Amino acid sequence: MTDQRKLEYFLLRYVPNVVREEFVNIGLIMTELDTDSGFAGSHMTSDWRRARAIDPNIDTEMLEAFGREVARRLSDPNERAALLFQMNDSFSNLVQLSPTEHTIAEDPARELNRLASELIEMPAVWAPDHARSERTFGRRWLHAGMTEAFRSAGIWDSLQKDLPAAPYTNPSDPFRFDFGYAVEDEIKLFHAVSLVEVSSETRMFPLRVAKISPRMEAARAKKPRFTAVVENDYNAADEAVATVLAFMHDEQIRVARLQEMTQIAETARIELAA
Repeated sequence: MTDQRKLEYFLLRYVPNVVREEFVNIGLIMTELDTDSGFAGSHMTSDWRRARAIDPNIDTEMLEAFGREVARRLSDPNERAALLFQMNDSFSNLVQLSPTEHTIAEDPARELNRLASELIEMPAVWAPDHARSERTFGRRWLHAGMTEAFRSAGIWDSLQKDLPAAPYTNPSDPFRFDFGYAVEDEIKLFHAVSLVEVSSETRMFPLRVAKISPRMEAARAKKPRFTAVVENDYNAADEAVATVLAFMHDEQIRVARLQEMTQIAETARIELAA
């Protein structure tokens, strides 16, 4: 029988008005006890409906960036202790920490997902009928769907997140690829690219890949393979969309609809376990 592992966790609470003492659980951080290099993981919601109910002006982009930074620092044992100390010692009123709780589990990642489902995510029965009409397009929606697929496949902690382009362009380049992992002689990179909201970021993506790909291959001695994850439905006949798709084809960028993420994540699970 697999040994039970001792874990502790706390919730991240969004508190827009301290005086009213209203809050919404938006995240969870879990670490393994009695070891500095054991399991450490986090979950940040991508469903902001309950938070918007108490603060219509919530800055979700800032909170999502904060969640990605927390996940990055937790994945580095050299930064983990400092992060946890900082969060406990000097956290802002806007995001507060719950009291620490304890649990045991054979599979910490699965336990984290179970607790996040129970304590953070909104049950389907809570959602009103009109919630189904909420937007189902855009980079943030795509990123949330990719996150859910990778988490459900149980490989969240094995992925690289927010991979910087700066090493292959210039030190001031802020661009980052959403997800990636290395397997044998390849680096697989995945990025949410909206074909419904064709922004300058959408148009620039294939051009960035054209510049980065050969430099990354030379620096890493592995062939980069790029996948652009797009909406399930978009107008391929639209001139702007057609142009972007043509450029991505030229740069050998795979275009995958979000509905394909389950299979993409399963392939990643198999490759990372090999």
